[in-house]
Amino acid sequence: MLLLGIETSCDDTATAVVRDGRTVLADVSTNQDAFHAKFGGIVPEIASRQHLALLSAAVEDALERAEVSLPMLDGIAVTAGPGLVGSLVIGVASAKALAFASGKPLYAVNHLHGHLFAPFIETGVEPEYPFLALLVSGGHSQLVHVASPTDLRIVARTRDDAAGEAFDKTARLLGLPFPGGPEIDRLARTGDPKAIAFPRHRAEKGALDMSFSGIKTAVKYFLDTPEGNAAKTADVAASFQAAVVDVLIDRLDRATALAPYRAAVLSGGVAANSALQAAFLAWSERSGIPGHVPHRRFCTDNAAMIAAAADRQGAAALADARTLAANPNLPFAFAHVA
Repeated sequence: MLLLGIETSCDDTATAVVRDGRTVLADVSTNQDAFHAKFGGIVPEIASRQHLALLSAAVEDALERAEVSLPMLDGIAVTAGPGLVGSLVIGVASAKALAFASGKPLYAVNHLHGHLFAPFIETGVEPEYPFLALLVSGGHSQLVHVASPTDLRIVARTRDDAAGEAFDKTARLLGLPFPGGPEIDRLARTGDPKAIAFPRHRAEKGALDMSFSGIKTAVKYFLDTPEGNAAKTADVAASFQAAVVDVLIDRLDRATALAPYRAAVLSGGVAANSALQAAFLAWSERSGIPGHVPHRRFCTDNAAMIAAAADRQGAAALADARTLAANPNLPFAFAHVA
């Protein structure tokens, strides 16, 4: 299939044209960091207004770069949720209008499902089921059992902050610019990850849940001490990052000891973190479970992953262009969203 993907769940206005869920013919994405930086985080109203201003041009740009026209498409895939309601409404309304006007099928995709299939875009690798996905982003930290494109089950999640949220909050404590996650990654490369022994969340035996608020709080209290005032910012960043990565890798060990998996996937915005990628690939080699990581540009929110998920979920993701509604709290378990 040749699909147009549209992704506007948060602050990235993204469109893509993808063939057969693997080959990207065009990938267009505009971030809004400059609009949100002075607020230290994403302002939903600003995000939705920027989507409204940019999306039509982004669709035209993707089609032009792919050298295809709307009639040549086999369908349109859009993120239906979860996400910021104002942002989702812009993407869903645009996709519905395009589908209704062209008569093309409309596919409604769960944003998180898109992340699960991002590692298989432009890699020549196909998913081996069942696989275990470590999905780590600003809003989510989950372990997902993926038995098929439409049989997906969360087996663990964070109790409080998501890992990406902890990165951003810690970056603010360190006085780093927004977005904070990439800044911590950059700074940590020159720091000592063993300089400060920040706590790791150790779940009960057999448990898989995660927690990252304690690590963030530990950084806050450490910075208020004389030792913290004298510490190098790079060492604090590296030590914090190491603590988060240790928790995530520990949960991979626990999950794969409880159930057999043919592969493992690292996905979500935090998958772009260099230390986490290195630790994940080292874990893959040690465990003997093939590990897959997306190309860097497909780690963060993008439309190619939405088209890729729609291609694999097929008829199960079909939606009615007259009735589809954006759902900021769309359930993770696969369900018909028309």
